[in-house]
Amino acid sequence: MANYIHVPDEAPAVPKIDVTLDESDYRPGALKLIKELRPQWKPSEVKMKFFTDGITNKLLGCYVGTVMEDVVLVRIYGNKTELLVDRENEVKSFRVLQAHRCAPRLYCTFNNGLCYEFLQGTALEPKHIRSSPLFRLIARQLAKYHAIHAHNGWVPQSDLWLKMSKYFALIPKYFEDPEQNARLSMEVPSPRYLREELMWLQQSLSRLGSPVVLCHNDLLCKNIIYNQEAGNVKFIDYEYAGYNYQAYDIGNHFNEFAGLNEVDYNLYPERAFQLEWLRSYLEAYKEHKGQGSEVTDREVEILYVQVNRFALASHFFWGLWALIQAKFSTIDFDFLGYAVLRFNQYFKMKVEVAALTLPK
Repeated sequence: MANYIHVPDEAPAVPKIDVTLDESDYRPGALKLIKELRPQWKPSEVKMKFFTDGITNKLLGCYVGTVMEDVVLVRIYGNKTELLVDRENEVKSFRVLQAHRCAPRLYCTFNNGLCYEFLQGTALEPKHIRSSPLFRLIARQLAKYHAIHAHNGWVPQSDLWLKMSKYFALIPKYFEDPEQNARLSMEVPSPRYLREELMWLQQSLSRLGSPVVLCHNDLLCKNIIYNQEAGNVKFIDYEYAGYNYQAYDIGNHFNEFAGLNEVDYNLYPERAFQLEWLRSYLEAYKEHKGQGSEVTDREVEILYVQVNRFALASHFFWGLWALIQAKFSTIDFDFLGYAVLRFNQYFKMKVEVAALTLPK
């Protein structure tokens, strides 16, 4: 068994440029990258625009002229994010997805980031991802991802539990800031309690029979780009991509219906909507796997139970992640508050979904 990603031999090589970008003085480093990637551009004419939505990294768009047509995106990795993200795996995922026309072109990597193609389109909001026909496009595109064969004959294995164990070892025991420290001890469950929950999650979810597939693992609204002209959606940001349970990827996406800056878990999709979404997904998944497109009610019901149970694991994962970010990140975001939100929702949802059982 293996949880690593095999890049096809025909995938184009990705150059590594020996440049380190300074977050506070990024232009000189960015121009060195542009000189390699777009030698025809005059340095004095290169414009740069920061995109501010990310909470793991900083994203910079470089272009010339008045229209943002040919844009080189420069992503600068966040402080200590190598603790959270396997950068080598991210590049492999990018290359595999590019080979299957599911990703933009990856131009290069550099010492603390990577450069890639800008996709024309609109980054979505929570209100968009529940609208028709968009939700069907998203379901079908995710099915295409999940059907990609990138394991070179091995039986793929999820690294979800291994990754969560690693995160668990990194969560802060205390903060220097007294106010943050008080919030940590008052509002976040103790490490011992969280450890017990993690063991329960692994035992109860591993037996649900969810297939292990190539997952995006971070399908929030802003990572979905809708091109209205082409009538399609593409997913971006593959930092957390890798082999994982099919139901985790979908459950994680459903959790993201709540939004990020003003989180509202009342927006979690209701059963009727989920059944429609899951049917669209399964039809496309079976087509890509060469299994026809006939989907039974029982298949949809099984996936519904798996997805809603695995949505718990998504809350737990991002709760641990946010605690680590609260310690290391230089991005202006209340990571500790976000961790509290995710763990609170985990325990609330656990009561609701623990009773769900697979149909006989």
